[in-house]
Amino acid sequence: MTFDEARACVIERVTAGRVLPPPEEVVLESASGRVLAENILADRDLPALARSVRDGFAVRAVDVPGKLAVIGEVRAGDCFEGTVRPGEAVEIMTGAPVPAGANAIIMVEHVTRGADGSITTDRAAEPGQFINPQGCEARAGEVLLTPGKRLGFADIALLAAVGKVPVAVCPKPRVALLATGDEIVPATEKPRDFQIRNSNVYSLAAQVARAGGIPVILPVAKDDSEDTMRRVEQGLASDLLLLSGGVSAGKYDIVERVLADLGAEFFFDRVLIQPGQPLVFGRVQDKFFFGLPGNPASTMVTFELFARAALELLGGEARAELPLMLAPLTRDFRHKTGLTRFLPATVCWTGGGPQLTPIGWSGSGDVPALTRANAFLVADADRPEWKAGEWMRVLLK
Repeated sequence: MTFDEARACVIERVTAGRVLPPPEEVVLESASGRVLAENILADRDLPALARSVRDGFAVRAVDVPGKLAVIGEVRAGDCFEGTVRPGEAVEIMTGAPVPAGANAIIMVEHVTRGADGSITTDRAAEPGQFINPQGCEARAGEVLLTPGKRLGFADIALLAAVGKVPVAVCPKPRVALLATGDEIVPATEKPRDFQIRNSNVYSLAAQVARAGGIPVILPVAKDDSEDTMRRVEQGLASDLLLLSGGVSAGKYDIVERVLADLGAEFFFDRVLIQPGQPLVFGRVQDKFFFGLPGNPASTMVTFELFARAALELLGGEARAELPLMLAPLTRDFRHKTGLTRFLPATVCWTGGGPQLTPIGWSGSGDVPALTRANAFLVADADRPEWKAGEWMRVLLK
């Protein structure tokens, strides 16, 4: 499949096949980053009363310019009990409710105070000037947030403002992480020259946690069908299974055979991208799985492009978005057409905006190059070159 076809396949299959567990309630201090599981309604008009958005004086618009008698003061958290009548004003602070009779605010900078306590202004005012009317933000009973939204700091403020404490959220999906291969040893061990430390499960664990899941790291599966099957079955106790390695066409790449023996349905097993071409996606025993390529860059990129979308949807999000942006190149870039490439790059923000610079690397095993990158440039499969200054798609890390 092409990149777009494969991503659409993941989103379509997971959306159609997911069964969301019952929601759980959390306090607001723990709700940031969680996925909302209920409608949030305004419990009253927002604001509940018309309020001033400036420090100044509440007046009748028809009375200015002119001299006005100041009959009182009102501050945020208080209420003026009287009524503003012709020729009168009430000193008012930002956020305070507008007194009855007043329909405009004159800023404090635009008045002169008299010795008798009066004010004089040479400014005219329009009705409604510097006033937020009652209910201009939301009406009582209005739906403000809907299920499937990942809660950010503004959403937390809104939940607090409408008194929604605690709040119902979707449980975090558990994601099993299984590295495969006889060459892999624990990160705590010193590898022999023909071995490598198990780094992929740790990068995946960080990516899973960032995407809202709970990583479950499993012991490494050896290049043996019986051991791999035992570890796969262990991983199927989680909500999503991510396997790293063993999905190419080599003699000891046995992951697909083991999954097939368990009755797996395969939706695709190759995608026209680099890195990450030998990518497997399917479902077995009602659980979705990804067979991610074993090279570190391939693992990281294919998670961000495909597995992250599945995880977000399984976590209750209404949509899975890919955070692409555009940035101009600092130098020419060429590649061979046929594959959509996601290559390490840096995006730096200057006074003139973002600047995109490709990073030299030695292939999908070059982890040091990945640490120097803060983005992946996206080279379209049907375009061979871009000139310096031309804009290119970018996936931020």
